[in-house]
Amino acid sequence: MIVLSTLAILAAMTMAIIRGLRGPTVYDRVLAVNMFGTATVLLIAVLGFLTGRPDFLDLALLYALLSFIGTVALLKYVSYGDLSSSEHPEEEEDTWTW
Repeated sequence: MIVLSTLAILAAMTMAIIRGLRGPTVYDRVLAVNMFGTATVLLIAVLGFLTGRPDFLDLALLYALLSFIGTVALLKYVSYGDLSSSEHPEEEEDTWTW
C-alpha cells in the first residue's frame, strides 16, 4: 500500500514537470512548481514513514514552508515585476464614491 502511494506521488510529480514544461502561461508553470513542491513534501513524509525516521517530517514541514514562500515571491515578481514594490504599476486609483 505504501509502495502504491509512493508511485502515485511520483506520477503526480512527473505530471507536474510535464505541465511546467508545456504550460502556456507563466501562471501554469508556477502552479506546476507549487504542485511539485507539495508532492515532494508528501514524498519526504512517506519516506520518513518507510524508514522509521520521524525527523523527516520536520524536513517536510520546512520544505513546505520554503515552497510556499518561494511561490508567493515568484508570483509577486511575475505580477509586479519587482519584489519590493507594494503597488501594481498598471492599477489605477479607485475613484468611485458611495
